[in-house]
Amino acid sequence: MMKTVNKQIHQVNEAAAVYVAQTPLSIRRGRVNKNFSFQDFLDNKLLVIHSIRTGITFDLFSEITKITPFSDDDWAEILNISSKSLQRYRAEKDFRFKPIHSEKIIEIAEVALLGNTVFDTSSQFYLWLRMPLFALGSMKPIELLKDSYGKEMVLDELHRIDQGIFV
Repeated sequence: MMKTVNKQIHQVNEAAAVYVAQTPLSIRRGRVNKNFSFQDFLDNKLLVIHSIRTGITFDLFSEITKITPFSDDDWAEILNISSKSLQRYRAEKDFRFKPIHSEKIIEIAEVALLGNTVFDTSSQFYLWLRMPLFALGSMKPIELLKDSYGKEMVLDELHRIDQGIFV
């Protein structure tokens, strides 16, 4: 299973490199090399801001969904759109998400990258996301992913788990 997650992360890295190569040189700060990763994308805040404002492509979103434990219905709920809209976007050539959706996609991808590092399998990560946690006010982490402050709480909890700090 871990091999599959690594392969999916590699595919996201490739999709991110293609996406970033199309952005202005001043934003991406140099050439995109073959070792470019999605984490490099997240670390470049100017690039993230530019991507949010211009919109994440459906192609990049499609690769990101592969590293998350979420179904299309989950994504529709997270993005506050209908499943039919998501299907329509998939069929539309060169579709770009609105900035509000692009920001949420990037935030969820950031959580998924860390979650896949902390947990052995994507399914374990998914179970954790659906389990009420005392440290999060007895809320399920997935419920907190709907806004930026909640996402930060989930990331903080994942970091604590990664460091072996359990509340």
